[in-house]
Amino acid sequence: MARAPKGPKTLESGSRYEDFDVDGDGVVSDSEIAAQEKMIQIENQDKREDAQRNMAWFALFGMLLYPAAVVAANWLGLDAAPSILGDMAPTYFVSVAAIVAAFYGSQAYTSTKSSSDDTAI
Repeated sequence: MARAPKGPKTLESGSRYEDFDVDGDGVVSDSEIAAQEKMIQIENQDKREDAQRNMAWFALFGMLLYPAAVVAANWLGLDAAPSILGDMAPTYFVSVAAIVAAFYGSQAYTSTKSSSDDTAI
């Protein structure tokens, strides 16, 4: 049993897919959907990279401020605090260094991968 061909579909007024109709003809084509999906993917990737960058900067500032916390604890007369903070320092610095290294490593990998993808085209 053959199906009758259908005409183009139209969108409801105020539909969330209304923005997908880039050329304004009232029809959302497959290429318009693909283009919109690509834009959403790029925006999500940008947000993820921003979050990773902020995390790396926060970790670096924490690494720089850690010795100030030891000095401040000593200055405030908290005798046990500098010792405890000093005992925690090796683990803290290695952990922060791992976070920062992972961030810069992932950035280097993705930039190398994207440049090799560009040359393949």
